[in-house]
Amino acid sequence: MRSTLMSMLLVMSMILAACGGAAPAPTAPPAAQPEAPAQPEAPASGAVGVTPTDLTGISSEITDLPAVFNAEAARQYAGTTLRFYGDAIGLGSDMDKAMAAKFSEETGINVVVLPRPQDATEFYAQIQRFFQAQSTETDVFMMDVIWPGAFATHLYDVSDIFAAEAKLHYPNIVENNTVDGKLTALPWFGDFGMLFYRTDLLQEYGYNAPPTTWDELEEIAKTVQEGERAKGNPNFVGFVWQGAAYEGLTCNLLEWFYSQDAGTFLQDGTVTINNPQAVAALERAAGWVGSISPKGVVSYREEDARNVFQGGNAMFMRNWPYAYSAADTDDSPIKDKFDVAPLPVTAPGQPAGTVGGWQLAISNYSQNKGAAVEFVRYATSPQMQKWRALVGTFVPTIPIVSEDEEVIEAMPFLRNLSPVVRVTRPSRETGELYNEASTIIFQSANEALLGSTSAADALARAEQQLQRLIR
Repeated sequence: MRSTLMSMLLVMSMILAACGGAAPAPTAPPAAQPEAPAQPEAPASGAVGVTPTDLTGISSEITDLPAVFNAEAARQYAGTTLRFYGDAIGLGSDMDKAMAAKFSEETGINVVVLPRPQDATEFYAQIQRFFQAQSTETDVFMMDVIWPGAFATHLYDVSDIFAAEAKLHYPNIVENNTVDGKLTALPWFGDFGMLFYRTDLLQEYGYNAPPTTWDELEEIAKTVQEGERAKGNPNFVGFVWQGAAYEGLTCNLLEWFYSQDAGTFLQDGTVTINNPQAVAALERAAGWVGSISPKGVVSYREEDARNVFQGGNAMFMRNWPYAYSAADTDDSPIKDKFDVAPLPVTAPGQPAGTVGGWQLAISNYSQNKGAAVEFVRYATSPQMQKWRALVGTFVPTIPIVSEDEEVIEAMPFLRNLSPVVRVTRPSRETGELYNEASTIIFQSANEALLGSTSAADALARAEQQLQRLIR
């Protein structure tokens, strides 16, 4: 449905939503931010009425949007100007402009799309400056999945307003966006970790299906690795993932824990990172390093893993949905030779995928909350999520959209991933301290993977540090 160029533009947009990702900087809130100016700069208010958004150069495929189903309710705010921080570049930015133009045309509300900084850390700092100044100049923001806890006091409580809409989305994401009983944002598009595998090699080595347990993954990875090396490829490895000391390792570790009945890092205000199942899960991963995974995996990020897998040198890879589009291009060495499945489990664990992605939130300081509510209602609706999935392969956060046959045809990997539990990082519990908490988690895990400390000692130290942090 899209050209190769549009696929690559999507990769650039989607990768910014990934946990850690290959973006210029991690999506975790930075530990320190510049001081806020007296008043952040913003565009001057436009004239009353609708100013058409410039859609020059945007294809008709992108501009053919669903009707604004809530137009009648929104028209009471006709003449209002909304300022919306949308996607930064490429296909996502074009789709945001088209959506704004459609909404403006049918409601009389002028939506000005402000492209956010490409660097997610810079965007975090920019939003922080707006909120510190209690600026009224911006109304609706894209919000990274790990930011609601940090910005909750500055976000409009939409618990009652979007009570019905919230029930449509995956519960764990809505729970992530609910801070102290206040729904701060509605899910817009998602991301979650998944297992990529080589279908051709699976068949060649006599396996009928991808692994469902970690034991099975290890067995298949070892068999195929040995076979491919014996055939003359000394660089072939069984399994690549994100093991560097950065946000991506926090995401991998959460999946290892949840899928092996170790829970999460914090539960109900209690630090739970150190338990026997968690120690066993981290010990298992440390055992992969230098065996079915390369020694260098301890420094891998998303693109490092993708380059190995897409280059034809790995049997399995843990990564985000963006890697599917990248590996499926005409010039990919593994086009039509791979598929995806849920990450494995150890009974009684469940298949898990750490949640990434973005939400839409309304500023508490907006003077146009009514208009902003109707815009967010349209932008996050099932109709819009389906359009965004079909045109841009943005992962829906609404199960009925993910299960729609047209959407599955555009993103066939969704069919295989319906049982995956979307697990969230502890950003809601830690708020502005999330960056420090995540740093404790990934540094401790990385030390265990490097072999400089045992898994038991690494998690015991992480437990102590997290307990001190959240007191």
